[in-house]
Amino acid sequence: MAYAQVVVEIASAQVDRVFDYVIPEELRDRICPGMRVRVPFGLKELEGYVMAITESSDVPAGRLRPIGRLLDDDPAILPPLMELARWMVSQYHCLWVEALRLMIPAQMRGQRVKEKTARAARLVLSGPDALSLAQLWQKRAPQQALALRSLVEAGGEGVCASLPGPASVWRALEKKGVVTLFEQRIYRTPARLATPECPVTLTGEQRAALDKLIPALQTGGGRFLLHGVTGSGKTEIYLACARQALAMGKGVIILVPEIALTPQMVARFTGAFGALAAVLHSRLSAGERLDEWQRIRQGEARVVIGARSAVFAPLMSPGLIVVDEEHEPSYLSEHRPCYHAIEVADQRCRREGAVLLLGSATPSLEHYRQAQAGGLTLLRLSRRAIATGGMPRVELVDMRRELAAGNRSVISGSLYDALCQCLARGEQALLFLNRRGYASFVSCRACGYVERCELCDLSMTYHKGRDELICHYCGSTRPVPEICPSCGSRSIRYFGGGTQKVQEEMERLFPEVKTLRMDADTTSGKEGHLKIYEAFRDHQAQVLIGTQMIAKGLDFPMVTVVGVVAADQTLFLPDYRAAERTFQLVAQVAGRAGRARRPGRVIVQCYTPEHYALKAAANHDYEGFYRQEIEIRRADGFPPFTRFLRLVFSHEDEDACQKDMQEALSQMRVACAQHIEWGSSIVMLEGTPAPLTRIRALYRYQLLMKIYPEPYGRQIEEALAEMARRSAPYGSQVAMEINPQSMV
Repeated sequence: MAYAQVVVEIASAQVDRVFDYVIPEELRDRICPGMRVRVPFGLKELEGYVMAITESSDVPAGRLRPIGRLLDDDPAILPPLMELARWMVSQYHCLWVEALRLMIPAQMRGQRVKEKTARAARLVLSGPDALSLAQLWQKRAPQQALALRSLVEAGGEGVCASLPGPASVWRALEKKGVVTLFEQRIYRTPARLATPECPVTLTGEQRAALDKLIPALQTGGGRFLLHGVTGSGKTEIYLACARQALAMGKGVIILVPEIALTPQMVARFTGAFGALAAVLHSRLSAGERLDEWQRIRQGEARVVIGARSAVFAPLMSPGLIVVDEEHEPSYLSEHRPCYHAIEVADQRCRREGAVLLLGSATPSLEHYRQAQAGGLTLLRLSRRAIATGGMPRVELVDMRRELAAGNRSVISGSLYDALCQCLARGEQALLFLNRRGYASFVSCRACGYVERCELCDLSMTYHKGRDELICHYCGSTRPVPEICPSCGSRSIRYFGGGTQKVQEEMERLFPEVKTLRMDADTTSGKEGHLKIYEAFRDHQAQVLIGTQMIAKGLDFPMVTVVGVVAADQTLFLPDYRAAERTFQLVAQVAGRAGRARRPGRVIVQCYTPEHYALKAAANHDYEGFYRQEIEIRRADGFPPFTRFLRLVFSHEDEDACQKDMQEALSQMRVACAQHIEWGSSIVMLEGTPAPLTRIRALYRYQLLMKIYPEPYGRQIEEALAEMARRSAPYGSQVAMEINPQSMV
């Protein structure tokens, strides 16, 4: 007898293992690992994944049940991706089914989306014979004659819906034996921008980078960090490497931080590779996502452009994986399993003999340190590809002085002057503020009461267009109070500012200037971001105001002025990466200015212009920032010199949540006492409320551990993961995070 080891589609630690099933005789020649099946499980029939085929089982044959049926004709998960899932289970301490789900579109589970088909027709006769017949029928059957001619023009085959004539005409032609009707698969293709390829003359630095990358592609392996200033032509390097990989019969994966926010990258690759390119991201419809995935699986698309999850694309023989803007935190999943797309890409490249190429103008400290130590080959592009007179001039404006001078506006005098000159020349400007909405919070000036979300531990943001308060974590809304709920005063006022307030101020200062706003509120529709992007590209507006959506991936030749409205807004968050994130954001958005042949000017408004991160960003000095920040990390024992491990406990009842955290803390202390040698690895072990103690009606407590990776880091990590796997005695949900991108 033959047996299949199956992981069933239940995300529970109690069933996180393989179950043996008998393979029926009629399926033995068709079934193989990676296939999806229907199997009996208890009183139900569930979907599952075949992990292995064996000739024996430890379970007595009489107790085993047979597989019900196959759900696909071919394996949904390729063998290398099965092995990748195995690695993820070990690396991220997740359930088998959680790792396997990443390898296929959610739409395939439960057959939530059906394949789209349409009736098609194929000529039985030759083209000349069909035309002769159409000529003969011109008078007595004109509709049939027209249908025949259109089918000949379509090459002898076509979808009936796109050809003339009602269904009855095609049925009549089939009855006469002139055509054959059949069901044809129709792919739902997402709307795309496509930029036709234009010949580009590479710079000396670009050619030097390719001279190192091309041999690595040919030999099948290598890990590179491409550090190129904004506008230096990193995309040209990606395109050249992709062409080389395709010429070798290999596939290509291009990862971008947020696909919906980088339309120009998609346009470049779809323009260069046409139907060979597929796009995967969360804003596709369910049908589009399924069809794009299947085009990749069938080998029809060999270049995949997508966000984080595209690293699992079912691409056969990948030769190159590019991670653009590799410093972006969105590459780390905040949901189980909490994987990092760059780590997964690295593993996939090592296992399948592909080149890993990380690119950024502001690399993460971790990867730049690896490059300094030789773990990554460092490639540099130190100058812009187009002669513009160099990088844009950056001016730090001290808003304390503006306030002392009586300027209460969110627009400083320097930024106002720069905008006046820019707009008078008919050029464009970007204004960046990493906060949406109109006011950060609503408060009573009489008693200090602040409107807070009932489900989350934070203030609600006022949105003027909707005239309501919105929680940016859970989405709950409520009307703005006219009277203070605490003291009854009418002294309700708005404090702080967001993109909506900046737009209103611009309309007050420049009433004749058309502005656009790009943030989560204005891009909520499927193509919302694309419409704003196209409108600004086509000069329907002179000023684009936005959050970090506009800080990366945009290349507008007419943008000569960039204003950063509140640069130090993220500088003092309770996160060891705060300085790095601020430097990256300011440097990236500053790089949007002066990218064509017009000089750029950047105005950075802040209250701490003396801070080293802002000064380095103003001087385009990544090296200087890196040297100072890496020494601070070393002295304080922060990553990359240590690893942060965090268990987050969530519960509707705060006491139960705190008790579960304290129970885990006690267990970890006992484990540390049993393993005295762990003491040299553990830098910190503490349990505290999470910075945001309540989100979506759940209280949150955390167990924090900071460890040196060697020599006992792995054992400590596994011990902590085991605690996370065990259900908490008071019923809390427990999630484990390794080097979380956000500490809140």
